[in-house]
Amino acid sequence: MRISDFWRLMDDEFGAGYSRVLSSSLVLAGVGGRTADQALRAGIPPRQVWLALCVVQDVPPERRLGRDVTPR
Repeated sequence: MRISDFWRLMDDEFGAGYSRVLSSSLVLAGVGGRTADQALRAGIPPRQVWLALCVVQDVPPERRLGRDVTPR
């Protein structure tokens, strides 16, 4: 997963504004007690950060891959 995919998933699930609040303030045990922003800066793979966030926010498994995107 690329960082751009991470942000697309975040925005789709939580909204563009709230996703930035979550990424900067919510501490995730699954990435060593860091926020998503700190974890990404530390080099933790975006997929691992996304899944840790999904666990904490109770994102259902069927939404963890994001919405279907129609190819152009």
